[in-house]
Amino acid sequence: MSRPFEFGVLGPLKVAKDGAELHMSANRELAILASLLLNANRVVSVDRLVETVWAGSAPASAWRQIAICVSRLRRTLGAGVIETSSPGYMLRAEPDSIDWLRFGALVARARATASDGEREAAVKLLREALSLWRGNPFEDIRGLRYDVARMEESRLEAMEACLELEIELGRHHQVIPDLLALANESPFRERVRAQLMLAQYRAGRRADALRTYQETRRYLLEQIGLEPGPALRRLHDQILRDEVALMRPVPRVPAPAQVVPSQLPPQILPFVGRERELAALDAALSHDQAAAPATTVVSGPAGMGKTALVLRWAHERIDWFPDGQLFADMAGAKPETVVERFLRALGVPAADLPLDADEKLALYRSWTARRRLLVVLDNVTDAEQVVPLLPGGAHCRVVVISTDPLDDLVARQGAHREFVRPLPATDARRLADLLVGTARGRVLAATSGSPLSLRLAAAKMRTRSRPHHDPVRLDPAARHDPVRHDPARHDPVRHDPARLDPARHDAAQPHRDLAHHDRARIVSSASSSSACEGCPAHERHPT
Repeated sequence: MSRPFEFGVLGPLKVAKDGAELHMSANRELAILASLLLNANRVVSVDRLVETVWAGSAPASAWRQIAICVSRLRRTLGAGVIETSSPGYMLRAEPDSIDWLRFGALVARARATASDGEREAAVKLLREALSLWRGNPFEDIRGLRYDVARMEESRLEAMEACLELEIELGRHHQVIPDLLALANESPFRERVRAQLMLAQYRAGRRADALRTYQETRRYLLEQIGLEPGPALRRLHDQILRDEVALMRPVPRVPAPAQVVPSQLPPQILPFVGRERELAALDAALSHDQAAAPATTVVSGPAGMGKTALVLRWAHERIDWFPDGQLFADMAGAKPETVVERFLRALGVPAADLPLDADEKLALYRSWTARRRLLVVLDNVTDAEQVVPLLPGGAHCRVVVISTDPLDDLVARQGAHREFVRPLPATDARRLADLLVGTARGRVLAATSGSPLSLRLAAAKMRTRSRPHHDPVRLDPAARHDPVRHDPARHDPVRHDPARLDPARHDAAQPHRDLAHHDRARIVSSASSSSACEGCPAHERHPT
């Protein structure tokens, strides 16, 4: 078909043939043609056409009158345009010959272009699509009211998408008039009000932005008795706090292949138990949960294995965060120093790092806004260390490890909290067995439910099991002192070969528990290791 026709439905119905406009004034024929054009190249049933023309009050002769109107349309348009196809009729037309179909194609292309990061090109496509609208379509056709509502919704969504892209491109001054008109046209659309507030704020009109919120809130309360939604309320709070991130448009996200930080420390092995805690972290940090909190606090006493638990979970779920994993030990660290390290890890050149601390934080949020990142902050002492390091993206997750419950972070940021308790007796026994063997593990496991205490006591036990004649471990002074060099006089128990070799001891005495003095020594080791739980992180093993 050589496109002899041009059909316009985005406004008063318009038909042009070979460049000349055709005049059709019969309301019934216009309603039938409009319905066929909205469903071009698809069959429209006679019943649907009857509803379009009479909107629920059709006469008995409705079917015959539809046939008469179609016959007149065929004489006007020519043969081959409208075909009879059970159970009704179909209008044959090229997609480019109908402005409604051209509009849909341009909007689809714009969305694909914007997803590739080409905002400027997407704006041009959306502006071209919106320019096809000449007014309100089908104002006098009651039977097409639902079609008209669908078309109007598509126009508003395209306008909102276009204005949002232009705000991101820094054209907040230019879009304010369009947003004011759109907000007046559709006062219940909160997304438009949010865009208007953001554009006004970036244009230096903070008071206008706050007034827009108050007018919106008053209108919604008066009309439907509801407060503004969470997105609008959150933007209002950000404007009140003058958050720096509001002033900086989101830059184009670099390709993930450029820099993918992988800063997680290795897992602490062996690791046993904690199935309930791992499942709780899965539930709290899953991307499948739309309302899931972005931050989780893992809290508990020192030595309970909080870091080991988080690292176990993070390594098992590393595929959830394809854009990278950031890690920082916050013991004595300043947030501004850590955020600078994070920016370098994300690929920001050192020369591009701002000098101002607030600008660094804003840049950090911008670079994390569209990524799926995991941020692990260990040895946190208070919420003030955490808040500046929270990423800007909805797909980022933060795990905070602290002995403090961080109530302020939970209350103000809506963070989830998971408490880590002592290992159950069964899991403590399994860990002790893996560390020192079954026989001695039975006694060691009974001393503490703290993984750190178990690990330190096991390390001391293994050290004391070494023979004193080992030249590496022998005290140099003992080489010249026969009394100190005599293992039997120094510690008679160690002179027993079975004590020097745990395997021989277990094989020789399979039905006996450890001797009383061995029990005392193990309990003493565990007790002394428990005293280390309050030590600084760099003076003890991670747990």
